[in-house]
Amino acid sequence: MFGPDKCGATNKVHFIFKHKNPKTGEYVEHHLKYPPSVPSDKLTHVYTAILKPDNELRILIDGEEKKKANFLSSEDFEPALIPPKTIPDPDDNKPEDWDERAKIPDPNAVKPDDWDEDAPMEILDEEAEKPEGWLDDEPEEIDDPEATKPEDWDDEEDGEWEAPKIDNPKCDSAPGCGEWKRPMKRNPAYKGKWHAPLIDNPAYKGIWKPRDIPNPDYFELEKPDFEPIAAIGIEIWTMQDGILFDNILIAKDDKVAASYRETTWKPKFAIEKEKQKEEEDSEAGSSGLADFQKKVFDLLYKIADIPFLSDYKLKIHDLIEKGEKQPNLTIGILVSVIVVFLTIFFKLIFGGKKKPARVEKPSPAPKESKANQSGDENEENKEKEETSTAAPRRRTRRD
Repeated sequence: MFGPDKCGATNKVHFIFKHKNPKTGEYVEHHLKYPPSVPSDKLTHVYTAILKPDNELRILIDGEEKKKANFLSSEDFEPALIPPKTIPDPDDNKPEDWDERAKIPDPNAVKPDDWDEDAPMEILDEEAEKPEGWLDDEPEEIDDPEATKPEDWDDEEDGEWEAPKIDNPKCDSAPGCGEWKRPMKRNPAYKGKWHAPLIDNPAYKGIWKPRDIPNPDYFELEKPDFEPIAAIGIEIWTMQDGILFDNILIAKDDKVAASYRETTWKPKFAIEKEKQKEEEDSEAGSSGLADFQKKVFDLLYKIADIPFLSDYKLKIHDLIEKGEKQPNLTIGILVSVIVVFLTIFFKLIFGGKKKPARVEKPSPAPKESKANQSGDENEENKEKEETSTAAPRRRTRRD
């Protein structure tokens, strides 16, 4: 079995083969030790196993060698293809007088006369004194004076109601409340249970193990005896879609496999890499555009707060809100606000179009009152005209 296996903590490219023991006739499954890891991406990869006549195994991922092993080496496969020459005797038993203890209690040691095994670990501190201000008659907890019996409390069903307890506030300012008791301290006379000291065991013989005998299943082999491949099967267990297998090739020449790798996998892999790069650049660009848009909107809000734009503040806010809802309009909105800003700026600097001066013709004296009356009307009409052409008053701040 050969191929990637990535599930949970498992991440390796398996190489497992079964080999028939020529002495027993049984098939034994051998696993490659320390196999390479599976690439951690979503690109297409090609896995190649090369079995060479000199018992060498090479595993390639995308044409690059990731593992080299030897079929006859016990360091590369578990269990080893060639069994060990000797095995522990399954019928051998440890003798009854075999002593595996490296240390034993000293049989000549005697417990000292002053060793008191019954002495407690802690005793009362006779030197301790009750602190001044200790409130012996005050309990540590009292009934909560603010607690009231619930209206739906039923003494027959719920029992007699009792107020919940709270810490006694009088104890906060005192060293303690309630009955004072002497604290405990470590007993200097405590020694615990006596044990004899350990000494080297003169009868120690070491850790027993059964003797080795010749392995009846042992055989010698110059190279693995692989049987012909009769079929190809795909073993897959997954909880996700998008896993595909194709271009499965068995050949006698690794150059044939390399040729197929170059013509079928490499072009596809190059396209996938380019597409992945475009997606990464697009994501990076989207992130950069979002940051740019935020900076633009923050700048527009500051522009809207400029005093001489107070009459246009509502209009600018409307544009900003549209831009926040439709970020693709950001550039257009920015240009619109700049145009409005420059228009007002130049108008303030250079002024608007001047009206032609009015020339009054002289009137006869008798018609002075009428002329004065007409002049007054003209002034009133002029004021009305200026009032009507003035920009409407807008709210200075939008809620």
